[in-house]
Amino acid sequence: MNTDQSMLKTAEQIASGDLSAREATQAYLERIKSIEPQIRAIITLDEEGALRRADELDQAGPSPERPLHGVPFLIKDILATKGLRTTCASRILENFTPFYEATAVKKLRESGAVILGKTNLDEFAMGSSTENSAFGPTMNPWDRTRVPGGSSGGSAAAMSASQCAATLGTDTGGSIRQPAAFCGVVGLKPTYGRVSRFGLIAYGSSLDQIGPITRTVADAAGVLQAIAGHDPRDSTSVNSPVPDYSRAITNSGDLSGLRIGIPAEYWGDGPDTEVSQKCREGIETMKTLGAREVEVELPHTDYAVAAYYILAMAEASSNLARFDGVRYGYRDKSAMELKEMYRLSRTKGFGDEVKRRIMLGTHALSSGYYDAYYKKAAQVRRLIRQDFLNAFEHCDIICAPVVPTTAFKLGENTADPLQMYLTDIYTNSLNLTGLPGLSLPVGLGGDTGMPVGLQMFSPAFTEELLLGAGHILEKNLPRLPQPNGLSQPD
Repeated sequence: MNTDQSMLKTAEQIASGDLSAREATQAYLERIKSIEPQIRAIITLDEEGALRRADELDQAGPSPERPLHGVPFLIKDILATKGLRTTCASRILENFTPFYEATAVKKLRESGAVILGKTNLDEFAMGSSTENSAFGPTMNPWDRTRVPGGSSGGSAAAMSASQCAATLGTDTGGSIRQPAAFCGVVGLKPTYGRVSRFGLIAYGSSLDQIGPITRTVADAAGVLQAIAGHDPRDSTSVNSPVPDYSRAITNSGDLSGLRIGIPAEYWGDGPDTEVSQKCREGIETMKTLGAREVEVELPHTDYAVAAYYILAMAEASSNLARFDGVRYGYRDKSAMELKEMYRLSRTKGFGDEVKRRIMLGTHALSSGYYDAYYKKAAQVRRLIRQDFLNAFEHCDIICAPVVPTTAFKLGENTADPLQMYLTDIYTNSLNLTGLPGLSLPVGLGGDTGMPVGLQMFSPAFTEELLLGAGHILEKNLPRLPQPNGLSQPD
């Protein structure tokens, strides 16, 4: 089979009997074995379990109740998988095997998916380049001297390198959309609450959201259909009907009446020329299909990065307190008393970036600094949300670059954490507001030859609007060639 084809095409071939689940699984496993040493996108590969699952599905036969019957997936290694190692790319969980499963993964299995394994990420999803992994960095399939983005860089790189039919990532400050843009694939961050967070090992609980990284917008719609819905085990899961997202994927090429908001705050001097040019070409294509451009304002955008990192680090400080070496995870055995065991276990188990964020978050929550930092950041968050609500009174969707640049070089920003944090300048507002966002490739940069991503925002729980507009734009743009970085010598 062709591992470069869309997920829906693979599902269609298996459902029709032209392809078995085992054949599809074997094809991707062989692709992984041939490509994985070049990009290092996978932490754990479950070849035996995947083939066993494929054989079970072949024996049961396709069913309308399993729309993803036999389709091979990779899962970001921050989502709990029952019986399959889940590390968060951290030494502190290096040998942790959950006895429970994330709801999103469980729903994929119920839809017939085959889980091939777990992908690399920045440790505990804290990073923008997948260089913070305890298992080493992942390389971008377009150019292996460059990062794949983060924190879902392993998922995006694996998708770009055709190592699976689709993947799941998580987005706390842009961690689905940014690596999708860097690797030339599609990434969807659903509305906060649309997909259950149960089984997602938390970084920032009010910010984290699970979503698909896929080859096409239609594939993203298919995955979202499978994983969306209310979950009583997640108190932040919204109890509202899930639309039929496939209805948004139509053969229509018409965007008449669609109002595209263009915020000056995202289009000024920030993005590189090659990024701005390709994103503008994407918008011009939408205008030729009937859409109309509208200027909107998001005046508090300049404060988004500061507010986001204060809130995210504060929540990380709280969430990661459970990793104390007592109940599970790494425990240092040289300690002679309890406090020393806590200190040594966390010092040796966590990487530098995780420790940095825990310390900054603890400081922001400490007595005397809470009002000055955490409270102010929460107030700014409300102002940013109101900016978007005001903007959507004048437009249907908002379009902007995903990242100011194309993928940067490995090691380029590791010595400067602030520069790395600024990578999220166009993405983290959406996590502060909880709104949905779609990233799709709009071409290759003229200077670097690397993929450029355009992102679309829409009001809460209107993913079908994003998917419909994104699908039409995608059909009217030249398809990206296959990544050429895999042919480069080691």
